[in-house]
Order: sequence, then structure tokens, then C-alpha cells
Amino acid sequence: MADASTYRIQGQTGEWEVVVGLEVHAQVTSNAKLFSGAPTAFGAEPNTQVSLVDAAMPGMLPVPNRECIRQAVRTGMAIDAQINTWSRFDRKNYFYADLPQGYQISQLYHPLVGEGQLEVEVDGATKTIGVERIHVEQDAGKLMHDQHPTMSYVDLNRSGVALMEIVSRPDMRSPAEAGAYLTKLRSILRYVGSCDGNMDQGSMRADVNVSVRTPGDEFGTRTETKNVNSVRFVMAVVEQEALRQVEVIESGGTIVQETRLYDPDKNTTRSMRSKEDAHDYRYFPDPDLLPLELDDAFLEECRASLPELPDAKRARYEAQGVTPYNAAVLTAEVETARWFDALLEAGVDGKQASNWVASELFGALNRLGKDITQSPVSPKQAAELLALVADGTLSGSLAKQVFEVMLETGDDPAKIVEDRGLKQTSDTAAIEAVIAEVLAKNPNQLEQYRGGKDALYGFFVGQTMKAMGGKANPGVVNDLLKKALAG
Repeated sequence: MADASTYRIQGQTGEWEVVVGLEVHAQVTSNAKLFSGAPTAFGAEPNTQVSLVDAAMPGMLPVPNRECIRQAVRTGMAIDAQINTWSRFDRKNYFYADLPQGYQISQLYHPLVGEGQLEVEVDGATKTIGVERIHVEQDAGKLMHDQHPTMSYVDLNRSGVALMEIVSRPDMRSPAEAGAYLTKLRSILRYVGSCDGNMDQGSMRADVNVSVRTPGDEFGTRTETKNVNSVRFVMAVVEQEALRQVEVIESGGTIVQETRLYDPDKNTTRSMRSKEDAHDYRYFPDPDLLPLELDDAFLEECRASLPELPDAKRARYEAQGVTPYNAAVLTAEVETARWFDALLEAGVDGKQASNWVASELFGALNRLGKDITQSPVSPKQAAELLALVADGTLSGSLAKQVFEVMLETGDDPAKIVEDRGLKQTSDTAAIEAVIAEVLAKNPNQLEQYRGGKDALYGFFVGQTMKAMGGKANPGVVNDLLKKALAG
């Protein structure tokens, strides 16, 4: 794939540029729905989390959930967006079986959050992607078509669940930029705690708007591919839909503004319906809900509750000696960053800690099929292990042995060292005796080394360490071995 900033599709008639915008629907982290007290737990039995408000029973009035509004405001603050202290709910009117009210309560004209931005990094280059708005709205229910041969069932558990719709500017120009934007946005939402980001469970999904144009021309007609539920699939939609549009145009056809669906098995998009415009939904202010007015105290509370965000955390790690690559890896997921922060708080050197986590810990977790939240070794135990290396109690090889036992047993490193006699020795007399024995057993290699074959030095180090069961201090071994070999 070409550099993201110059990504082009080579068609029959020349080069084409891709224009991408994303509308991300993120389920707000809250224990109750946007306008009712019904619970929001994932995986509940159908229609067990439905209030009279959610079912649109006559006379039931919506009441905004303060926590949902708070989470949306905090999200806006995290992307440096304008927070609108006055906003209003609108009714989006359409009929569908999973929408009991016959309308969705949303925010078209006066959203809660205005313009913001995200910085993403693609192929070593940083690009700013604009965010047009964030508005809050209620989710619809779900139709279940596979429960009966001739009927569809309706599950209203999701009806009324609070969503943030985060609408980007059409600033992305490649599949890679779209993937980087969605990844960065998901990371921020998870840091803030306003959405769990579990795309496989439907709590975060993206509508992908794609058009193509000759570079420098006006925007082309866009299509919208709905409900894409992974970063990889979003990137695939951008690529495949752009290729399809180029083929249509170059074949003399016209791109129709429409809604499409993505088939991951075939890696293609297909038409779903013609794309509606805002006027088709007959938006008007919801008469049952007063405008939202936010005071300074509420905004200050939201701002004060924000955690250290990924970019700031990454910069702090780099200032503590962590390489830019390791810092990016360690801040990508909030759970990893929290684990690493706990390790740093235990007083471990940043560079040493990051190298150990990136190599030893990640390697072990990958082998065990676990993530950082399931690590058998706690940050406190890891800090103790690294301290034993730093003070000379353990060599690097012994530390690996101790770590393997920690993974199996969960025991503290000091206990393992004591129980198994794994403490590193710096006893010069004992090491000198072993070196003398190694040289005596390998006269041919000794003669070759002294004859100029310097590469054999590693052989003597290995034999000495092996004879001492890996417990000799490598620094002491090197010093004494060089003297002995010099003869």
C-alpha cells in the first residue's frame, strides 16, 4: 500500500483519490438508558431490559439520564471539541418494527458537542482529522430473523440505549487513515471510560462514507456502508467500495447516493436502500424534552474527571526513557497503560521496564493466550523481579527462569529464588576454579583462541555459565575469564 498521504487508485483513465468520513456510534457507558431507568447489560434475555418508556406505552415521558450527558461531554473534552452549553433533542421520524415510538430521539440541529479533532499517525506522518460533532441519541431495538421460519421477532433490550454519534469530517484519504482514526478514537473512548469499545458486541460500530474523485476535483457522490464492526472491516470497506466506484464511473455509470452493507465473507459491499436526506425524516424539536443547559460547575466536574489521555501518556513515557515504538504499544490499550503505570510507580526504570514488558511479558501472555488483565504476574511482582536483576541477585538468564516459575505458580520472585537456590553468585574464588576446570577440559579450543581465533571467547563463557548452572554473575565471569585466557 502506498504512503497514506498519497494513496491513489490507478484506474483505466488515470489516478483516483479516495475521500472518507466516518460516523461512529458508540454506546455510552451507563447502567441505565438515555431516557429511562431500564438496565443496559450486554447479553440479557430478549425483552428483559425494557421499561414502559422504551416500549412507547401511551403517556410515558422521557427523562434525560445525567450520566449519559456527562459521558458525552467528557468525550468531547477529550478530543478538544467545543461543548455547547445549550443543546436540544429532535425527533427523527421513520417507521420500522424495532422502533416502537415511530421516531428516534436524536440531535440534528443543536448537538451537545461541536467541532473537535484527532491526531493520527500513519506511516510515520501525523495528520489531523476533524470531528464535526458529537450528538447523543437513543438506539433502536433489534429484529431477530432466525428464530422462526416465517416470522421475525423483536427484542427491545437495546431500545433507548444511549449512543454517541461521533461524526468526522471527510478528511481521510486512505484505508490506513480510516483505520488509524477509528483505532485512536476507540482508544480515547476507553481511556475516558465513556464507551467500552467492544466492537464485536456492537457497542461501537461505524458507518463508512466513501467517495472518489480525480485529485483536486470537487467531492464525488458518496455511499454509506452501515454498521461496520471492526477496524479491519472499515479499512476493507474503504478499499473495496472505492475500487467499485472507480469501476462504475470508468464504465460510464453513475454513483448513486445509497446505503450499503458489507459482506466480510465475500469482502464486498452490496446495496441496501437509497440514501435518505434529513428532510425525509421530518425532524422537529421533541416537545417532551426541554433543552439541555449546562452550567460551569457541571463542565468543571466533567473536565476534572478526565484521565491522562493516550498522547500525553505516550509523551510522559518517552520522557522517562521509553522508546517511541514501545511508548506507542504501551499506550494503545488503556489496560496495558494502567499495568505499566503500576510498574513505574513501584520505582522501576522506565526503559528497563518497557523493554521487559514488550519482550518477556507480552511474549508470555501471547503464548498463554491471555491479555494484560489476565496476567498471572502482577506489576508489583514484576517490579520485584526487575529489582533482583538490577541489584545483581539474578542474571538475565536466571531472571527468565524465575519468571517462568512465576507464570506457573504466581509466587513472588524472592520466594522462588530462595526455595530453588537460584541466587546469582559473584564468588570470585568459586568462579576462578570453574574457569580453570573449563580451560583444562578444552585444550584444543584454548590453543586456537590464543592463536588468534577470538570467536571462541563466547564458547568459554557458555561453558563456564553452564558449569555453574547459570548462577554466575556474567560480569565477574567476563573479567576473570579474560585474565585466565590471557594466560
